[in-house]
Amino acid sequence: MATFNNAMEVFKLLEKTNCRKCNKPTCLAFAGAVYQGQATLRDCPFIDANTLMQYDDASVPDPGLDFLNVLNQLKEQIKATDLEYRAHILGETFANDRLTLKIFGKDFSIDVDGNVYTDLHVNHWLVPPVLKYILYSKGQPVSESWVPFRELETSKDWARFFDHQCVRLLKKIADSNPSFFEDIISLFNGKPVEDHYDADISLIIKPLPLLPILFCYNNPEDGLESDLNLFFDFTADKNLPVEDIYILITGLAKMFEKLAVTHT
Repeated sequence: MATFNNAMEVFKLLEKTNCRKCNKPTCLAFAGAVYQGQATLRDCPFIDANTLMQYDDASVPDPGLDFLNVLNQLKEQIKATDLEYRAHILGETFANDRLTLKIFGKDFSIDVDGNVYTDLHVNHWLVPPVLKYILYSKGQPVSESWVPFRELETSKDWARFFDHQCVRLLKKIADSNPSFFEDIISLFNGKPVEDHYDADISLIIKPLPLLPILFCYNNPEDGLESDLNLFFDFTADKNLPVEDIYILITGLAKMFEKLAVTHT
């Protein structure tokens, strides 16, 4: 873990907005507090995860860390699980020793030996959250009550990372090309939402059947900045552990970013 030689080294990492979200009057005061051990970088909501991992031993874990080990452990848990019972809890189908559910509107199946079958492009950010959903979801019905990530019951330790790693990246993509951003969401089976949130773009995607996500984006207008918000069903962290929601949406944001680069 790297250390700081003086307060200015901390200050250089900050956005210098003096937002006071760290409970200090200025970014310079916050930098001094960090250097003196009276605060940590984690208290700044704008410090990215990579910087935290470099300077802070209590930083957010890397979602890609030891992926194969995590995946193998989850597959072993799948083997020891009654998938037919879990299908009943989730309201999904079980046939030919396979549990099948919809991921972004497409079939995703896993058999009793932990083998995955899907037409989706499967990568490291997608599979573990899906397996966690199959293993641990309470099968709680969607309430259709939308809340931001920070208002989920168990999100306290993850909210600041979510805003920085997910929301800000998605907003950057949307700002660069709003129509393409809308097309990307539609590509992932996004559906228009009615009677909720007046926004220029208002679409719902379902990365998991009981985990809908509402994207609301407003173009800049009359001197006002653009605005992007993500909303989750109030039951979201009952159906997927909150750290896996973070991993899932971070991966989705990074995939959107790659698609945007490819098509511009």
